[in-house]
Amino acid sequence: MTATHSATRQHTVVDSPYGPLTLVATDGVLAGLYMVGQRHRPPEETFGDPDPRPFGPAIQQLDAYFAGELREFDLPLRLAGTPFQRSVWAELTRIPYGETRSYGELADLLGKQGASRAVGLANGKNPIGIIVPCHRVIGASGSLTGYGGGLDRKQRLLAFESGTEGDVPALF
Repeated sequence: MTATHSATRQHTVVDSPYGPLTLVATDGVLAGLYMVGQRHRPPEETFGDPDPRPFGPAIQQLDAYFAGELREFDLPLRLAGTPFQRSVWAELTRIPYGETRSYGELADLLGKQGASRAVGLANGKNPIGIIVPCHRVIGASGSLTGYGGGLDRKQRLLAFESGTEGDVPALF
């Protein structure tokens, strides 16, 4: 007989320049970062009990990022998805701060030429926004295309990272 393990989930909500962010941990490891009104945001009842304890390092790094002091996150993550989704999300973490890649470029980097649409779908289901920087992916023409957190947030995050944030009106 094998013991079964039921994952413990906890969450907390933190303020950010882009509105409240809900952080979700599974067994103490960051598994979600969701914005208000985000597409593909799981139901609140799946977030577990409110408890800020597992989130100290994530909150510290997010604060440093929003203060312009951190450009690369260094946190353990629990990314739940298909192997293809996880490969896309891993590639997202390799896009340098302040830079962008197109969906087609990501597909090529993954050895999946012509799979830009599949990359876009995986990108849209990224469960850990900002830290896994899906906002850094744009259309081949340079257009912003979609963003689960809303195009206004995507535009503001990209402007923040490029140092042109003052040129974009704040909506939050």
